[in-house]
Amino acid sequence: MSQPDLRTRRATTADVESIVEMNAEMAREMEGKGLDLSRLGKGVAAVVGSPDDRLGFYVVAEVSGRAVGVMHVTYEWSPWRNATFWWLANVFVRAGWRRRGVYRAMHGFVEARAAEDPGVCGIRLFTTAENEAAQRAYDSVGMTSEAAFFCEVDYVFGA
Repeated sequence: MSQPDLRTRRATTADVESIVEMNAEMAREMEGKGLDLSRLGKGVAAVVGSPDDRLGFYVVAEVSGRAVGVMHVTYEWSPWRNATFWWLANVFVRAGWRRRGVYRAMHGFVEARAAEDPGVCGIRLFTTAENEAAQRAYDSVGMTSEAAFFCEVDYVFGA
């Protein structure tokens, strides 16, 4: 069920505070982590202020001028395809707005722009195995799942 006044757009510097809030909320909710808000704010501002999109870009969904969803689009070069995958990272919809078309609207916004760019070969994202609600949302927009292991060395929170 979509909202009649739901608007999806690229983030601007005016959105930094809302993006920081939603990222901090996501870290608490999904991983039980408290983020350094100063560091997070600088990181979000770096993405939004990047003149060449080198750090990706944010998409914001808003209702009546209030941000209710966010996603960070980043890039992965694929030598196999000689093109770029767009990764949907840090996807978050505020609790009161889930299952109301917010993610679908953000996904559609990104998908339309990716389809216009001949250098983009696909869209990818990562979610945890236990996040079944997110998996259903991603399935509903035609994304398929592939078994994979996520491995990292995290210099901020530890491995």
